[in-house]
Amino acid sequence: MPENIRALIVILILATTVFAFANRSAQAIIGKGHFTRRRNIWFVLTIIAFVSLNFWVYVFVAIPLLIYANRRENNPAGMFFFVLFALPMDLVQIPGMGIVQSLFELSHTRLLILVIMLPAFLSLRRESDYLPFGRIVSDKVLAGLLLLSATLYFRDSVTVTDAFRNSFYLFLDIFLPYIVFSRSLKNLQAFRDVLMSFVLAAMVLALISAVEFYKKWLLYDPLIVALQKGQEMTTYLARDGMLRVSASAGHPIVLGYLMVVGLGLYLFLQHSIQRKLTRRLGMSLLALGLIAPLSRGPWIGAAVLLVVFFATSRYAARSLISLGVTSILLISLFAVIPGGERVINLLPFIGTTESENISYRERLFANSMIVIQRNPWFGSADFIKTPEMEAMRQGQGIIDIVNHYLGITLKTGLVSLGLFVGFFALTLIGIYRAMRSISDKGSEEYLLGRALLATLLAILVINITVSSISFIAVVYWSIAGLGVAYAQMLRKGTV
Repeated sequence: MPENIRALIVILILATTVFAFANRSAQAIIGKGHFTRRRNIWFVLTIIAFVSLNFWVYVFVAIPLLIYANRRENNPAGMFFFVLFALPMDLVQIPGMGIVQSLFELSHTRLLILVIMLPAFLSLRRESDYLPFGRIVSDKVLAGLLLLSATLYFRDSVTVTDAFRNSFYLFLDIFLPYIVFSRSLKNLQAFRDVLMSFVLAAMVLALISAVEFYKKWLLYDPLIVALQKGQEMTTYLARDGMLRVSASAGHPIVLGYLMVVGLGLYLFLQHSIQRKLTRRLGMSLLALGLIAPLSRGPWIGAAVLLVVFFATSRYAARSLISLGVTSILLISLFAVIPGGERVINLLPFIGTTESENISYRERLFANSMIVIQRNPWFGSADFIKTPEMEAMRQGQGIIDIVNHYLGITLKTGLVSLGLFVGFFALTLIGIYRAMRSISDKGSEEYLLGRALLATLLAILVINITVSSISFIAVVYWSIAGLGVAYAQMLRKGTV
């Protein structure tokens, strides 16, 4: 039996298990009809992709299917999250029909944005209570970032066509996810729907990653290799002799990042799940998905997530002390049990496994500072060709900018970095102010604010350890949109 079919069968069994496990809770929150339709679309997209191993066959089936489903959706943002991680985010060139070399790069994610988010945006604009883009301070900062980025594309692109194409990507990859998430969610039920959709998708990945780890088999590898046509095949990465799994995320650190976001959103969502056993199993499954990729950056992000979440509770001091004591006891336990030292060696700051990665990041920062000083304000498109960056080339022949903030500054300068950080700072401030306006610290509205605040801060911390690859950017722009929507919901009192 071909490997792609064997992998598909395993994926379908695992996904069916998760959907069956979450069926009652998901139907109660999303609604039976919407849950069933989204689940079935997830299955169809996955089956078509694995059976055909052809992106254009997948597109031919996916477009009418998604259009049909989207017309029956009451929450397009929830639909988007539900099927976002069904397939890897690999780019395919759309031919230019002899006019240009290629029109633009399409991926599973961009297809979802075009078919789900673009119609949702156009529909939102016709609503009487639609808040136009630019009315919020964070909108203005984001607009500045998009305008500056587009301007720099005209500076750096080889042709004007390239500049317009890259500017179009800004509209697709940043503006549309942000505007739909920030404007379409107006009450707690809409938030529950969207968060449940993300968490369900993350749980499927978590179970798949656990099986990948146990079987030492990357289930999505046949599909990724087929989509990339051998140009940039995935590799089996290991850490301390153990496979670092990735599921459909494309890279272990991206999978860990998605698990952190899933855990953060689940901290709110679990209170809408009535059965205690279901709540605990759901949390355990996401935690397992966080551990399996063996990615330390997301582990640091998860620690930040928990600290912020507990620090904003009604009993912050008691919660933080409990968290600290539990952490110390766990580390002490691993220090004395057989094989526990292997676990400790994997931990960031404490362990010694692959300590050269820390050295690489230190050298990257030092060399980047030298390069940034040459073009501090608006960066340089040729930064990668400098001697300092060339000295960072690794054995695989790549220069890995494993810090999103350094990547922004090197390419587009301190002005872009300031706008990027400023946007997220304003979003965090908006969430925090909305939380402070709530008198009942035990309310569901306050709990949602805690979860969003902690999740967004965790994302910003993880960005220090990774570049903006795969699903990372589309997720953080969407979560930022959730934060803005939350602040607007509290301001308008439409809970």
